[in-house]
Amino acid sequence: MNSETTSAAQLWQEWHQQRLDTVTAPYGPLSVTGTYWIADADDEGRIEGVPGQWRETADGTAVVLRADIMDGLAVDGELLVGEITLSADREGPGQSRVSYGERRLELLWREGQWAVRVHDPDSATRRSFTGIETGPYNGHWVLRGVFHPYSSERSVHVMNTDGHERGLKLGGELRFTTPDGGEHTLQVSVVGSGALWAVFADGTSGRGSYRFRFLRTGAPAADGSVTVDFNRATLPPCAFSDHFLCPFPPPGNTLETDIPVGERDIAG
Repeated sequence: MNSETTSAAQLWQEWHQQRLDTVTAPYGPLSVTGTYWIADADDEGRIEGVPGQWRETADGTAVVLRADIMDGLAVDGELLVGEITLSADREGPGQSRVSYGERRLELLWREGQWAVRVHDPDSATRRSFTGIETGPYNGHWVLRGVFHPYSSERSVHVMNTDGHERGLKLGGELRFTTPDGGEHTLQVSVVGSGALWAVFADGTSGRGSYRFRFLRTGAPAADGSVTVDFNRATLPPCAFSDHFLCPFPPPGNTLETDIPVGERDIAG
């Protein structure tokens, strides 16, 4: 193994350790114990399993939370007695404004609906977690890809892991050639500062790896070229907790080849 390959493998090992640190963090994906839709609250705004009374504002742009001292809810570290209007948490669950003891109640907005997601650092899944099965680093799976954007963003409806269909926004196609010479295309979303994100399955899905995985790249260059590193394919959040709303791969995103690298499944 030459020094360049060694360096790439070391960088990947550092990335892998960062992933483990993120997954096992107190409010990481292993901490999620429930996702509750505010639309399912009763006439008093009560949601089974979540303290307080929750309702949308009249225009649907925010949520009003009402609590009394017996609910034990805090907002920004102060016990809430009365009402407060809240917007979606955008800085991650660790920064959620609402807490209940050590638990964080993350407020989410998904396709016109509000939900409360509960993060518990003492969740059973976090306590029993033993690791992520990951294929060994293989530089042959660091590929050159070319991004072909659509003339305008598209949305397709795909099934989510909770059994409901939701829209998935797609910004273009990512084309690449795998080490066996096969030419492949993935439909991808454009996220953040131009980075690409794909939900994909392959020949190992469901028989050696989780039923689907996520792939992220950096932002493509001006000519559309971008590095496609399947060593950094990740498990979706729903692999760590059943209470995430992960989309299944859109049509055409099941590759007819085995991808033996990247995160594969939960260990054990």
